[in-house]
Amino acid sequence: MNPLIITVAPNGARRGKADHPAVPLTPEEIGLDAARCQEAGAAMIHLHVRDAEGRHSLDPDLYRAAIAAVRQEAGSDLIVQVTTEAVGLYTPAQQIAAMQGLQPEAFSVAVRELIPDAASETVATRFLKEQADRGAFVQHILYDEGDVRRFGDLLDRAVIPRTRASVLFVLGRYAQGQQSSPNDLLSFLNAWNLDLPWSLCAFGRREAACAVTAACLGGHVRVGFENNLHLPDGSLAPDNAALVRGVADAARSLGLGVATPKEARDLFLR
Repeated sequence: MNPLIITVAPNGARRGKADHPAVPLTPEEIGLDAARCQEAGAAMIHLHVRDAEGRHSLDPDLYRAAIAAVRQEAGSDLIVQVTTEAVGLYTPAQQIAAMQGLQPEAFSVAVRELIPDAASETVATRFLKEQADRGAFVQHILYDEGDVRRFGDLLDRAVIPRTRASVLFVLGRYAQGQQSSPNDLLSFLNAWNLDLPWSLCAFGRREAACAVTAACLGGHVRVGFENNLHLPDGSLAPDNAALVRGVADAARSLGLGVATPKEARDLFLR
């Protein structure tokens, strides 16, 4: 089996210090957290940034500051994947403009946000081809079985290029008391028949169980405070690195390798 790619999502667009004092928000905090998570086994960081008021932002300059801090603290190896998440604030055109301005090595985009309908396909096709041609790793976020089937159709029609493409299955939603289960993965896999790298993230305290299930089935994982604040025993995690380390240790105990950033890049290039 391929080694497990662990991505850390350390903050997300919504959580703050009131949720957990170790949620990293400033560039300096994000950089230090990235270094600790890489040491714990993460090959990639899923990056969100905030503006001066603490609100979610896609500002390329804010991203550049955070990326520079990651590079200063974690070095040049860790893959930095930025988000294009709309959070009800950004249109597809604004998401596209942000990525064109930033030109990141990797970014994630929700299919239902970037390509909400047939009328949006032409612009999305041009943008995604442009990004594939320049060598970006694009992870397409899928929220349910319907998204999986639509993603396959968009691939077949070349709206979404296959080059350096991967997907993320999202188990659960932002909802009070949300607790995802490994069983939630089944509906995604029942609709999945593509030879592309896939990962999952899971809301709630069973994040690690969902992650280990994905690892055993040939998938990859994203863990961190964006979706979960707790260790498998229900106690509050001290930091993001503890969540990464827990999954990395569990994978190794099952005889699975944990990917380095270089190995992760090689897998995304296939």
